[in-house]
Amino acid sequence: MEPGIQEVATETVPDFLQLNDLASETVGGKVFFATDDFFAPAENLLKRHPPEFKADVFTDYGKWMDGWETRRKRVPGHDWCLIQLGVPGIIHGFDVDTRFFTGNYAPRISIQAANLNKEEIPEFYPRNNRIGHTSSEEEFEAVDKMKSDSWHLLLPMVELKAGYPDISHNYFPVSSEQRWTHIRLNIYPGTGRANDMGDGWETARRLDRPAVLKIDDNGILQVSGSEWTVFRLGHTGRIMHIEIDTNHFKGNFPDSCKIDVCVLTPQEEKEQILQKWSTNNGCKWKPLLPITKLSPHKRHFFESRCFECRDVITHVKLTMAPDGGISRMRLWGFPRALTSTIK
Repeated sequence: MEPGIQEVATETVPDFLQLNDLASETVGGKVFFATDDFFAPAENLLKRHPPEFKADVFTDYGKWMDGWETRRKRVPGHDWCLIQLGVPGIIHGFDVDTRFFTGNYAPRISIQAANLNKEEIPEFYPRNNRIGHTSSEEEFEAVDKMKSDSWHLLLPMVELKAGYPDISHNYFPVSSEQRWTHIRLNIYPGTGRANDMGDGWETARRLDRPAVLKIDDNGILQVSGSEWTVFRLGHTGRIMHIEIDTNHFKGNFPDSCKIDVCVLTPQEEKEQILQKWSTNNGCKWKPLLPITKLSPHKRHFFESRCFECRDVITHVKLTMAPDGGISRMRLWGFPRALTSTIK
């Protein structure tokens, strides 16, 4: 996120670039927490000058980069950082610049915001030189007190373009008229799209469909049958974003899908498996994503404000209707300890 008007050769720049950069280091903006700074520190996000590329400069951890670069994610969750604005105020837009990050840029981001007073900000360790480091358990415990995962979602999950000069600026206008003091930048790892239809989940054509199909007022096919599958999450947690990708499924994509969630103990899961999930004993499914129309060969993104359940959960049930193929389902969220079951 760079201050001022950037040099863009062919694209039209938005009007909000004429305004002040509230997060710039020149006005006191600072990073006070980042989950990981292994290759390059998050402080680079707030520099006043455009990103530089130094072909022959390396650190002990790899190529020197003038931006924020984390290690490749190999554990549950995603990376994020907290930024204190140098000047609290109304945010009209973001310029997220991926310049020089071509094969290693973050494919998606979201941004949250909060209006905090001094009493709501815990003491943090001095960040100093963070290259090669990831945050400690003590730092995570301190930042958890801020409950930043519940901050206002100012920019829902969006895709970024690679860092080539003519497309590296990703402009996102914001319509909020509230005053903000802090923002949380979430970056989401890329895990690859399906190579073909064989690299996804595809069911046989259901033979119990009606001879003549009908739709409801929302355009959803009215069919009695469906196909479903159940997943245990890698970590108990709260889901904030969902992606359903029908990549390569063009004439055989599902008409709709829905997602339900529940909390199961290991013993309850074992019993369900033995019963082939044929009963609801010990498995109280609760809607997360309501019945939603799907499109062919497309990535569908959903954010928490359209979810019907925001509890910590252990299991997910994906249902497609009437049949077809889904190449990827991704569930982004925050690992959270299980404190109670879904009622």
